[in-house]
Amino acid sequence: MKFNKSEKLYKKGLKNLVGAVNSPVRAFSSVGGNPLFIKKAKGTKITDVDGNEYVDLVLSYGPMILGHRHKKVEKAAKKALKNGYSFGASTEAEIKLAKIVCDAFPNMDKVRFVNSGTEAVLSGIRLARAYTGKDKIIKFSGCYHGHQDALLVAAGSGLATLSLPGSKGVPEGAVKNTLIAEYNNLESVKKHFENDDNIAAVIIEPIGGNMGVVIPQNNFLKELKDFLESKGALLIADEVMTGFRSKFGGAQELLGVTADITCLGKVIGGGFPVGAYGAREEIMQEVAPLGGMYQAGTLSGNPIAMAGGIATLTELKKQNPYEKFEEIGAILEVILLETAKKYNVDLVVNRFGSMLNPFFTNVEVTNFEQAQTSDTQKFAVFFWEMIKNGVFLPPSQFEAWFLSSALSDKDIQKIANAVDKAMYKVSTI
Repeated sequence: MKFNKSEKLYKKGLKNLVGAVNSPVRAFSSVGGNPLFIKKAKGTKITDVDGNEYVDLVLSYGPMILGHRHKKVEKAAKKALKNGYSFGASTEAEIKLAKIVCDAFPNMDKVRFVNSGTEAVLSGIRLARAYTGKDKIIKFSGCYHGHQDALLVAAGSGLATLSLPGSKGVPEGAVKNTLIAEYNNLESVKKHFENDDNIAAVIIEPIGGNMGVVIPQNNFLKELKDFLESKGALLIADEVMTGFRSKFGGAQELLGVTADITCLGKVIGGGFPVGAYGAREEIMQEVAPLGGMYQAGTLSGNPIAMAGGIATLTELKKQNPYEKFEEIGAILEVILLETAKKYNVDLVVNRFGSMLNPFFTNVEVTNFEQAQTSDTQKFAVFFWEMIKNGVFLPPSQFEAWFLSSALSDKDIQKIANAVDKAMYKVSTI
């Protein structure tokens, strides 16, 4: 397998693009080598500029849940395109998609569409502050909620310390109201409330998808919600990644909890740029033009994204592929674990619905600290062998793999063959 054209484009891109990319993970920094440049995709396959074809387990980090260029989604987008690209005004499609989304989430009466998951989260946090009249937010180490200043933070030396900026350019003042807790550790949340009555909300990924699929343990989410209610604080569920991926609706419902505010993205645009945040009536009444919490966007509710979202969610509800996802996920988990055992490689696999991730460690992974015990060198070797054997993975140990409803038995066999070769290679280092 050759990557000559990708290498040439990478070198060319260095001149006018930062690192030749528009999002850092695409630079392949954690796995080494030059990034791949993609030309096209269809169904379960994605093809790079050198003509190499892969079974795609990235799926644009989730939204291509029906596979690439699903005929009904493509037809809807083309039809919308003929009417115009953007109006800066309201359309009927916004109302249709809003009803589909609200009907899928208990306790969501109204929704506001935006253009990205980052925008959805920053708006959801502003809404929590507006509704409660409080300033501070608690997030969990290892959970990523977009690149806004207030959430680009790293934990201090103790569980109950204030945050420190996790990126250059983020002033300490921007994160002074952001506190860090440990995922799956309710006591780390409670500790923040001991001497602080200015906490508006806790934000969490119901399934930690940016530290490699980390699942809440022992009713953690339910107990967290109960505790927050006793303190007059809100629970914000960041379902940008998990929304509509484990059921038609949110992962929070499967986990026995109902968030006060839910943030969405990815799937609800069918692959087009989109985000959303929603809540029950009394909370959403705070949002302009009904209330005093201002948030706006010229491209919000873009007609092409709305059309793609309506078509995707309508087809998704019709297909109801969630049992299939569970079956395929279980098959892939067994393939990974048995192959690792065959070659004497330490491996733990975490899986939830149509998301899974192998960690190259012998430690159970229930939080970010445990995820970081993974051998990233082994993952890098594994990644490139999977690429060379025709399977496209996220170029990071700490990113989830995603399944599409278009996956076939042939695709699964190809993945299995690639895993065998890749795991053997890992065993030789």
